[in-house]
Amino acid sequence: MKNMKLILASKSPRRIEMLENLGLCPEIMPADVDENIEEFKNLPDVAVITLAKRKAQAVSEKVSDKNCIIIAADTLVYKGNSLLGKPKDENDAFSMLKSLSGDYHSVYTGFAVCCGDKLVAKAVETKVFFKKLSDEEIYSYISSKEPMDKAGAYGIQGKGALFVSKIEGDYFNVVGLPLCELFETIKETFDFDIENLKH
Repeated sequence: MKNMKLILASKSPRRIEMLENLGLCPEIMPADVDENIEEFKNLPDVAVITLAKRKAQAVSEKVSDKNCIIIAADTLVYKGNSLLGKPKDENDAFSMLKSLSGDYHSVYTGFAVCCGDKLVAKAVETKVFFKKLSDEEIYSYISSKEPMDKAGAYGIQGKGALFVSKIEGDYFNVVGLPLCELFETIKETFDFDIENLKH
């Protein structure tokens, strides 16, 4: 099973960069799926797994060459009993960041891996602790536009790092792809490792 083609069912620049940093050259095939997860709003791990599976299956149906690995992922922020996706507008971003200020929240990334007729999916949780934020800090951050395309309205790999006092768990999970768990799962499920993927 040498030289399997790798397909990433996402156009996230952060996920693309993480895979490229491993020496991989994924083909990018974003999945257009129903992202309504209202029924899972109190089950964040189920929510992200459900979305990741939808994306992987949607791309799998479009691919004729089954000699490939399809990776899909979805990341959500969970605070209290609320799932925080990408902010709808600047007011929504402010509300999200205000709710995260001075407290901790959980970041869940669900990933799904599809190869042929086999699909496996898992969720990984990381706890993120924020310092207390002033309104001025929040408005300044929003003006940078960084929060607008990110779950929970911040990017830990960007200026949002200045808000994070500590994390418990996988840093890369917060960025959007838990690399260690992902490739361990590929190895265990499909019996090949990263060297079997096209570089």
